[in-house]
Amino acid sequence: MPKFHDLSEYAETIGPVIAAVHVNVHASARKEVAGLLPGFLIDLRFTLPVRPLTRRALATIYRYGDAAELDAEIRDHLERGTLEEDGDGALRPTAKALAFIDGLYAVHAATTERIWAGRDLQTLADLAGRVLDAAGASSTDSGGEPGGAFAAMAPPYEPVGTPAGVLLFNRLAALRYHRADAHAAAWRAAGLTAAEIVALGPGPLRDRIERETNQRAAAPYGALTEHERALFHDGLLALV
Repeated sequence: MPKFHDLSEYAETIGPVIAAVHVNVHASARKEVAGLLPGFLIDLRFTLPVRPLTRRALATIYRYGDAAELDAEIRDHLERGTLEEDGDGALRPTAKALAFIDGLYAVHAATTERIWAGRDLQTLADLAGRVLDAAGASSTDSGGEPGGAFAAMAPPYEPVGTPAGVLLFNRLAALRYHRADAHAAAWRAAGLTAAEIVALGPGPLRDRIERETNQRAAAPYGALTEHERALFHDGLLALV
């Protein structure tokens, strides 16, 4: 099992592993999802059933995207009847959207069962859950952005009977927003905008922002013992 000198180093190492696991599930489910409704309901599958989202929250979640394109997608979902907007600006899923999300959960259940057969998914899901709980407690100090993307996206929707593979997939997906907020706090502290960090190339400033991101993203992993952190890392790496 790997040895990590501190939590910041662990955050630096585990971040790409979590991202790779997340991408692997989406890629493996692409054919089945292709026939379902397009758009950001796929991203928001584990938050909309348990909490409404405002346009401001969506702008934070998609902070690197184009504002006009986001507005157009919101309008498209309102016209499709998958979202409804109440008087205070909260966007809520309709019955049509919830049915789509149920179907998506079924696709992801079948996908994770197929690609992760024989793995101890429950242990990994439990470890991810503990990190996610700790991220919720530390998001202001580490992520530095109260009301940021993580606050909008966590905790995830976990209906009774959700299989371990889907629990793990969605908990990791939600945890990625804690690191996203940490990264945003780091580049804002450096005086950059979203557009400027996207355009920023390799160099000392990029390196400094990445180091600060790892420091801000590190705290939740302190909820695990050193052995559990190694188990989590190796277990996830085996899923890629």
